[in-house]
Amino acid sequence: MPEAPRDYNLLEQNKKTLEFIEDVTANADQVQKRVLSEILSNNANAEYLKRHGLHGQTDRETFKKLLPVITYEDIQPDINRIANGDTSPILCSKPISEFLTSSGTSGGERKLMPTIEEELGRRSLLYSLLMPVMSQFVPGLEKGKGMYLMFIKSEAKTPGGIVARPVLTSYYKSSYFKDRPYDPYTNYTSPNETVLCLDSYQSMYSQLLCGLCQHKEVLRVGAVFASGFIRAIRFLEKHWPLLCHDIRTGTIDNTVTDLSVRDAVMKILKPDARLADLIQCECGKSSWQGIITRLWPNTKYVDVIVTGTMSQYIPTLDYYSNGLPLVCTMYASSECYFGVNLNPLCKPSEVSYTLIPTMCYFEFLPVNRSNGVSHDNLHTPRSLNEKEQKELVELVDVKLGQEYELVVTTYAGLYRYRVGDVLRVAGFKNKAPQFNFVCRKNVVLSIDSDKTDEVELQNAMKNAVTHLVPFDASVSEYTSYADTTTIPGHYVLYWELSLKGSTPIPPCVFEDCCLTIEESLNSVYRQGRVSDKSIGPLEIKIVEQGTFDKLMDYAISLGASINQYKTPRCVKFAPVLELLNSRVVEKYFSPKCPKWVPGHKQWINQNSS
Repeated sequence: MPEAPRDYNLLEQNKKTLEFIEDVTANADQVQKRVLSEILSNNANAEYLKRHGLHGQTDRETFKKLLPVITYEDIQPDINRIANGDTSPILCSKPISEFLTSSGTSGGERKLMPTIEEELGRRSLLYSLLMPVMSQFVPGLEKGKGMYLMFIKSEAKTPGGIVARPVLTSYYKSSYFKDRPYDPYTNYTSPNETVLCLDSYQSMYSQLLCGLCQHKEVLRVGAVFASGFIRAIRFLEKHWPLLCHDIRTGTIDNTVTDLSVRDAVMKILKPDARLADLIQCECGKSSWQGIITRLWPNTKYVDVIVTGTMSQYIPTLDYYSNGLPLVCTMYASSECYFGVNLNPLCKPSEVSYTLIPTMCYFEFLPVNRSNGVSHDNLHTPRSLNEKEQKELVELVDVKLGQEYELVVTTYAGLYRYRVGDVLRVAGFKNKAPQFNFVCRKNVVLSIDSDKTDEVELQNAMKNAVTHLVPFDASVSEYTSYADTTTIPGHYVLYWELSLKGSTPIPPCVFEDCCLTIEESLNSVYRQGRVSDKSIGPLEIKIVEQGTFDKLMDYAISLGASINQYKTPRCVKFAPVLELLNSRVVEKYFSPKCPKWVPGHKQWINQNSS
């Protein structure tokens, strides 16, 4: 942590930040007009804009008339050209500095989001808004440290030599993070070297060791996703005796082999028998309830994303943290960073994000059943017709309580791009709307950063059931569940079989089915299984004959229409899970990890040919 400059004034800095939020939200529409004009004038010579008939015009009306609302598939050919080395201004006038890999998938691969150098500054600006907002609710945070568990993931290069990596890996490897100036709010217990270590075991071990050594200074703890933070607690459950030994002796376990990590940790680690005794006493107890506040007694809140699919982890976090506030500070994606939570101590179910109008140009597609964005329509949205394109509304024109799909135009070359998030208007900050995150379109299963949709699950099932054909057996019905009671969480499939043959099916056949499903899922899922270890082996549970009839009877007893009843492809409702689990006759797990290598299949094929 660099020294504070002599003229550094935290109160003044916070005041300026809060004034900036006031100003851009009060003048949201003027800011949005300016942002769109800047994007279009900066990229006036981009091939994409010219292709759609925009020749230097920067006004909203012409832009909306000429530019279509698109999904990733519409620009994939352009992105492939850039990835393969075409340096002409295709989407953007400025050079594409790297691709950010989205956890949303396209054809079983991560999406590649183009970005430019200056976007790092824009993302950094959004980060700088978070703590001045937080300090209004929890004073004194500058007097201690944050124990944030931060990790990088593997990166690849496209055939044209452009780096492709997740957005946080890009940020942590940038000078904005590594060479950050003095800021008491970015004073973390983890040295940069431990964050930038690619080996997930060594990174987790060393970050927890540093966090324990500085336990009294820790005022807030967190990770990006709730799942990642819980994984850290479970890691601590497993490895606390080793960590305890290191603190008692002032040495680092030899499983940490990265020399830069060892050097950085040794600057913090000192023999401390009293702290080792405390850790041994607390971690040795049979109950780990409240372990966060027992080991880090000054912690005021847990900073993790618990909206969307992450809400499934709230009870576990409450258990480990003794009910500390769970704080969701910001809303962002690989495409763009969007907004901040101006009421961070609200309940997780009430989290709303204020979109910051300088980040990009926002539009909103009203959610209804006809335009491919209804909750129960899980297929890839079709392109919009002319009438539907006209339904899109501006940032300042959204209506309270209405749900919308987010559409963005970014400085880095995405124009009227459907992000795939469904948001509900919860209120306003001056003229800028505040949104609850409702759901990610299409996703039925998610454990960590993976997202599996119904179509993908159906295709994986098709591949798996071929193993049953020699036994004259098939799957008559199935559903799925993201089980987060295990750490790491894992996918569970409930199968009801139709058996016509008389030969018993050996267990290894069902294990092959498990593995085939995993091999058929997208690269984000497979990376979670193989490299990040954030997802456990897939499980198939065979249920008794007639189970899915019982499931239908139960749904009808709750008021479902017998004519419109469809077997849900994913279940979350506790009584339904109870019913399914009460009728399980056999369980099988994937016997090994699926195949995964960094990068897209087509690049790997090119590189190997």
